[in-house]
Amino acid sequence: MGLFFFAYRDFVGDADALLERQGFGRAHHRVLYFVNLKPGMPVADLLEILKITKQSLARVLRQLIDNGYIEQQTGPADRRQRLLFATDKGRDFFAILSKSQASRIEAAIASLPTGSDMIVRGFLASMVEPSDHPRLDRLGLTRNM
Repeated sequence: MGLFFFAYRDFVGDADALLERQGFGRAHHRVLYFVNLKPGMPVADLLEILKITKQSLARVLRQLIDNGYIEQQTGPADRRQRLLFATDKGRDFFAILSKSQASRIEAAIASLPTGSDMIVRGFLASMVEPSDHPRLDRLGLTRNM
């Protein structure tokens, strides 16, 4: 568990510093991640993924929308549905946030024997609650496993 703590601390460290300069936190990063991963994601899906209250998400979303990182549109079939899209600014900021994290993951996997990436992916997926495995598939997070 100690290794996991240090790995996570270092994994989020660079992004945390960038987020703080914008007045944002990790919740903002999580929202940006999933909205960039699946443009048009309904707010309801985001609530299920993040397992946070509507009130908490509303505060974070309002900041991201007001600062021009995310835009919200009504659903084409159900006008009560709110769909989320990253703006150009949101996509650019997410790319900057993700760059150091992706580099850290790529370097760690490159230092392992060939084929270890599948073991790492399997290990991480096995830590996820089984009820969320279909969601991982829908988000494309289990491809190549």
